[in-house]
Amino acid sequence: MGRVNWNWLGVAPFFLFAFLFLIGPVLYLVGGAFQNTEGAFTFDNIIALGSPNIVASFSLSIRLSLLSAAMGAVAGLLLAQAVILGGLPAWVRGAFTTFSGVASNFAGVPLAFAFIATLGRLGLVTVLLRDLFGINLYASGFNLFSFFGLSLVYLYFQLPLMFLIIAPALDGLKKEWREAAEILGATRRQYWQLIGLPVLAPTILGCFLLLFANAFGTLATVYALMGSGFDVVPIVLFQQIRGNVLYNPNLGYALALGMVVIMGVSNTLYLILRSRAERWQK
Repeated sequence: MGRVNWNWLGVAPFFLFAFLFLIGPVLYLVGGAFQNTEGAFTFDNIIALGSPNIVASFSLSIRLSLLSAAMGAVAGLLLAQAVILGGLPAWVRGAFTTFSGVASNFAGVPLAFAFIATLGRLGLVTVLLRDLFGINLYASGFNLFSFFGLSLVYLYFQLPLMFLIIAPALDGLKKEWREAAEILGATRRQYWQLIGLPVLAPTILGCFLLLFANAFGTLATVYALMGSGFDVVPIVLFQQIRGNVLYNPNLGYALALGMVVIMGVSNTLYLILRSRAERWQK
């Protein structure tokens, strides 16, 4: 008779947590998405995902997530390159890493209020630019309460998240590669074009997908800044499950299932690209 392996006992809380807060809710969503209000099996909720208003909400969420992910990926990569490979003192990286760890988790109502107080119509920066330099942001076309303005708010937590993820990949660029390229007469631009960026490409694309998934599921920041009239998928889902007029929980489950599929595909591609990047940098 074999001995009982008690080593699994240490990871039992993790599996219990994963089942209660990840696997269980997803199974519940799948069941609810294929039921009507009486509990009978139906495809009506899945078919309803093709209605114009829901398709428009998915389109809006995808476009917003793509833009914020692209902005965060480019800005975060340039920032990380400057901090890590730019020859700055070691304490600068420590300061940016600490700030990024906090800022990447700063979202919701506090973030929306911070931007309103800073770049709102009577925000601190808006008033200072108007009174000291004669620059009227809102008269020039800028509007915090718009698609681009919301993307700018997302950049606050997307950029530091990109910095945290891409920093180890930049550390993985071997000095020997740069030295060999310089010995062979390559310029800085040629090094990045032919060696640096191709090696980093899987990591950068993976980070972009992770930022996309991070933005796609954001609710509190959008709701606090734009209100319920900005129909991204999380707000439409909230209206279906908790609303008084659009109350249809089963359609809400179908919307949530659609979000799970999109975010699952994004995260799966991210893991594939990350594993490929790790092989390149071994």
